[in-house]
Amino acid sequence: MIKDIYDAVIEMEQERVESLVKEEIAAGGDVSKILNEGLIAAMDEVGRLFAEGEFFVPEMLQAAHAMKAGLDVLKPHLAKGDSGNKGTIVIGTVKGDLHDIGKNLVAMMLEGAGFQVIDLGVDVDADKFLAAAAEKQADIICMSALLTTTMPGMEALIKTVREQGLSYKTMVGGAPVTPAYARKIGADGYGEDAPGAVETARGLLSA
Repeated sequence: MIKDIYDAVIEMEQERVESLVKEEIAAGGDVSKILNEGLIAAMDEVGRLFAEGEFFVPEMLQAAHAMKAGLDVLKPHLAKGDSGNKGTIVIGTVKGDLHDIGKNLVAMMLEGAGFQVIDLGVDVDADKFLAAAAEKQADIICMSALLTTTMPGMEALIKTVREQGLSYKTMVGGAPVTPAYARKIGADGYGEDAPGAVETARGLLSA
């Protein structure tokens, strides 16, 4: 049955994922196995398919929506037992930028990988990022930008984190953002795409 959940995510069948997860829970299935071997493993495979050019952004987005449908069913049960939480990430699109498709996909992929994700939405200023990170005891602050004019907001936030000696790791991404820019502004990590962001986050928290 867990293999069916895995397959349904990869086949982007949102309603089927939802009903299969409900059936597995009703049958007394292991919640952490559903999460790790069904949903997370499927999203890892989706990331691999994307990297190999077999999946593109629309397919990845549909698979992420399917995974999220299953995750929403699982959440109340995860709270009771092994949450499988790999770390807490605050994510948002920086101040002045209203683009969110890429950010939403990254957030869903991170959630599917077992992270607790606090999505602050778009047009998020530095104070809001820092307040949410403090309140949720975040491990990583993840910033997205699609406009070159809003990218300096990333640098300003990272500078504040450094100057105040805060422990948060910082990650940046978005179409105009490059690895060189991430290094220049002192970011701890860079995500070229959603699967890349998941790998970067895993790396930052296992380091």
